[in-house]
Amino acid sequence: MARRILKAGPRGARSDCPIANILDVLGDKWTLLVVRDVMLLDRHRFGELAASREGIPTNILTDRLRRLEEWGILEKRPYQKSPPRHEYRLTAKGRELFPVIREMATWSIRHMPGAAKIPSGFLEAVEKKLAAHAPAAQ
Repeated sequence: MARRILKAGPRGARSDCPIANILDVLGDKWTLLVVRDVMLLDRHRFGELAASREGIPTNILTDRLRRLEEWGILEKRPYQKSPPRHEYRLTAKGRELFPVIREMATWSIRHMPGAAKIPSGFLEAVEKKLAAHAPAAQ
């Protein structure tokens, strides 16, 4: 008999199930697309992210950026003082999502008709760039 998990996990998660927990953070229509744009497309500023071809509404983008920052996946850095403007960069935790995004893209290409192919060497170049930002091993 399967045991039903009822206790709340960290930060008020629905359960302690690892899949439910990740869905609480990344499982809506927009959040992974924001991570994709920062990680794969080098979009770091609000206007660049708002211009995504999927057309994320700006109020939702603002909310997702705030949530990704709260979860420690993105960090906000000022790039202009007046008026104040920020850019968003992946944290170490955010960079660790690369294998997940890579496998999701690979699965989609294999199983979803109409999914665009990824140019040869693109994901390898992204992985190398992300590794260059990783802290040195101790």
